[in-house]
Amino acid sequence: MPSSRQLPTANCQLHRMFTGIIEAFGQIQSIRRDGSNVHLTVASPISPELKIDQSVAHSGVCLTVVALGEGTHTVTAIDETLQRTNLGSLRPGDFINLERAMRANDRLDGHLVQGHVDATGTCTGVESLDGSWVFRFEYVFQPEYLLVDKGSICINGVSLTVVKPQQVAGGMAVFSVAIIPYTFGHTNFNSLKAGDKVNLEFDVIGKYVAKHLAFYMPGGG
Repeated sequence: MPSSRQLPTANCQLHRMFTGIIEAFGQIQSIRRDGSNVHLTVASPISPELKIDQSVAHSGVCLTVVALGEGTHTVTAIDETLQRTNLGSLRPGDFINLERAMRANDRLDGHLVQGHVDATGTCTGVESLDGSWVFRFEYVFQPEYLLVDKGSICINGVSLTVVKPQQVAGGMAVFSVAIIPYTFGHTNFNSLKAGDKVNLEFDVIGKYVAKHLAFYMPGGG
């Protein structure tokens, strides 16, 4: 049973940073609706080490631990989070990627990730390359969501390298990522298939550059 220690807050209230290096799988044990909010109870290897009010990225979404149980923790997603991410489509038994917030003296093995999902994308195809995999994605293009070849993107909380980004007809943008066996085996990429929705967080440095250009060079001039 979850601990009686509960907090009224739900999503991360302070700025935490992540690296996009997944620590563990979490499996959804239960989903409870409470008005427009959803309480997710997750079982994972790191759940016994967590504390109430701790920030944990759940498939790239920074959420606050609000209750603890035997090998489980509970987080709450508010309506805005459910609308902006793929958390609203989770079902009991689904697996999610978990990462605790970065400590100040940690190595930055991935890239700077805020845990603030910008948009969702859709997996459009998976190709096996005899030892690795190429996953292709599309999303609705926005000028502030910069992607550059060999740049960084966070997909479902995983720090990855962008391959061949381009804008296509219909206001969509497409790109690919390559997945090595370790990442495939230790994240929920191993269950990802064409048609699935994913959480996208674009490189925070790129977003600042885009805002700067929009302010000082309106119209792209």
